[in-house]
Amino acid sequence: MDLSLTLRFQSPELCLLPRKSISPINFPGRQYQPIIPRYKTNPETALSAPKLPLIVTAKKRSPIEGVSEELNAIASQNLDRASARRRVRLAFVEVQQQLDHCLFKMAPTGIITEEWYERNSKGLEIFCKSWMPQPGVRIKGAVCFCHGYGDTCTFFFEGIAKHIAASGYAIYALDHPGFGLSDGLHGYIPSFDELADNVIENYTKIKGRPELRGLRRFLFGQSMGGAVALKVHLKEPHGWDGVILVAPMCKIAEDVKPPAPVLKVLTLMANVMPKAKLFPQKDLAALAFRDLRKRKMAVYNVISYNDQTRLKTAVELLKVTNEIEKQAERVSSPLLILHGAADKLTDPLVSQFLYEKASTNDKTIKLYEDGYHCILEGEPDDRISAVLNDIVAWLDSRCSLN
Repeated sequence: MDLSLTLRFQSPELCLLPRKSISPINFPGRQYQPIIPRYKTNPETALSAPKLPLIVTAKKRSPIEGVSEELNAIASQNLDRASARRRVRLAFVEVQQQLDHCLFKMAPTGIITEEWYERNSKGLEIFCKSWMPQPGVRIKGAVCFCHGYGDTCTFFFEGIAKHIAASGYAIYALDHPGFGLSDGLHGYIPSFDELADNVIENYTKIKGRPELRGLRRFLFGQSMGGAVALKVHLKEPHGWDGVILVAPMCKIAEDVKPPAPVLKVLTLMANVMPKAKLFPQKDLAALAFRDLRKRKMAVYNVISYNDQTRLKTAVELLKVTNEIEKQAERVSSPLLILHGAADKLTDPLVSQFLYEKASTNDKTIKLYEDGYHCILEGEPDDRISAVLNDIVAWLDSRCSLN
């Protein structure tokens, strides 16, 4: 579960403290997250790196109610290394599957799953997983998923994947480097281009599988994963038969773009200490999950990155949204955009902007009334079912000729 950007500033002070809401990118303002304490500046000193309280070590996770002390001890370990995240995930698999959430309780049975690690061209082990329809069900097409900031494909997406797979689709997902079960420093994105290239590299291999020959292939991105999916599409415009975006992070609103001096300061700091974290950190679950009962389950996503955003990560997220905004007219793939109308993490108006600018004639947008950011995980059961059905219906309409 990740999110998008939008900064709000005051002049002559550089106020990066949050006003109304915070987004998981840790940037200040309506939709960011790296939060920098307010400090005085002027044009002559704007390029000098301010003395900010920065940390590199991971914060300690709060105890999870309803689980044993032993499991809490496992969950509280430092998750900077992939080996630790893999141990924690293994310990919590059974607990997660027993959660009272419609994605788990009502998950279709008979779905065939496979997990493996693929070593990419950078030498990193990338966690991959597939969900296939039960034997005897004709495969209509393939869907490849890009998860959001801080997230993993091994928690809520397990249920999402099973529901779509039950409708006849082969579902594939991976954890981005630095997230979930894949190698890399937790929460660290040294290059968004490399993030997109990793997706292209791994999904190119998957698209070449014999079982997918002749089938249509779709890219599915959620939140920050929406930015990844758009970046992938822009890099290989003819590589996919359609793109599905759920609450995508794809543009910074004009009235809240950071001034050039502020961006230069952040970039300078990121060059000096890229892995350092800004603080304080806010709990985003209240902004992402509308259903209070489901909101409490977010803590069971024990390998998610919910610490302060690292400096380089924040700069890369800012940079990629600028790039996507400037190239929105180049989006030529069949496009489905789904967004909660009350989302305070990624602005639904930005999705409307993308819909209007995209050059494709085959484009659909749907805003869900009162919906928060996590429309596939944090809404009432009937809304989650409706969103899943909308995705399947869109896929069916484009695979009916196969």
